[in-house]
Amino acid sequence: MATVRVLAVSNSSCLLSKTTSFLAKQRPYRNSLCFTERGGAAPSLSRRSLTCRAIYNPEVQIKEEGLPETLDYRVFFVDRSGQKVSPWHDVPLRTGDGAFNCVVEIPKESSAKMEVATDEPNTPIKQDTKKGKLRYYPYNINWNYGLLPQTWEDPSLANSEVDGAFGDNDPVDVVEIGETRRKVGEILKVKPLAALAMIDEGELDWKIVAISLDDPKASLVNDIDDVEKHFPGTLTAIRNWFRDYKIPDGKPANKFGLGNKPANKDYALKVITETNESWAKLIKRSVPAGELSLV
Repeated sequence: MATVRVLAVSNSSCLLSKTTSFLAKQRPYRNSLCFTERGGAAPSLSRRSLTCRAIYNPEVQIKEEGLPETLDYRVFFVDRSGQKVSPWHDVPLRTGDGAFNCVVEIPKESSAKMEVATDEPNTPIKQDTKKGKLRYYPYNINWNYGLLPQTWEDPSLANSEVDGAFGDNDPVDVVEIGETRRKVGEILKVKPLAALAMIDEGELDWKIVAISLDDPKASLVNDIDDVEKHFPGTLTAIRNWFRDYKIPDGKPANKFGLGNKPANKDYALKVITETNESWAKLIKRSVPAGELSLV
């Protein structure tokens, strides 16, 4: 039986509001959707390619279908009208204040490998499988892990700065380093701090290191050097965790480009902009979608 829960949120953790909601999906493709409140009037839609600069406070309910840790379990996103929406395509990337939305897939200190189902309608969050069995990391992940909506790592593009690696055909991943353990499906307002260019079996799999704006240390960290100062050893720990997590399953360690070092905030913003542009081409069907769901 499906259950519905509404995730509570503080003013700085962009998830719920009482005045705005997702609008109906546009066909055959959608640009970035921007919701602006104007003097208490109904939300208005501004279509701007690639960018969303309006203040974003969507009302979203989380609808769970099936039981956790089963093959049928899905976490859907539902707007106020009860219509399913996509956490990948319908949640705007930008929040309008220099920050970005991050959809949490895996809470910190957990091991179930949850991910957005990019090949299913409405792209719900599910637990990944391999050969019909649920996947788990060999040990807990120590940070909140999720995705940047409206981004896509194009598998047809070779990145000359990262050993010519092609994109992994997924949204860009986020490693959120704040102190709070988040929930599956929670939408955080984050600021990027650094980027790691992980190469997984030859595919480029960016990891954007970020912090939620409602974290007590958020005001102290604005770039890569601040992370080293206020979260000493964290960037190395993140790199090593993603480098080694496949080794217990008998696979080789993952590699990293850019000299095996994290890049700074400006580089992270460059990655976000480029992958947002790739997503826009995907949604407009300028490039083949393959088995990816665009709804």
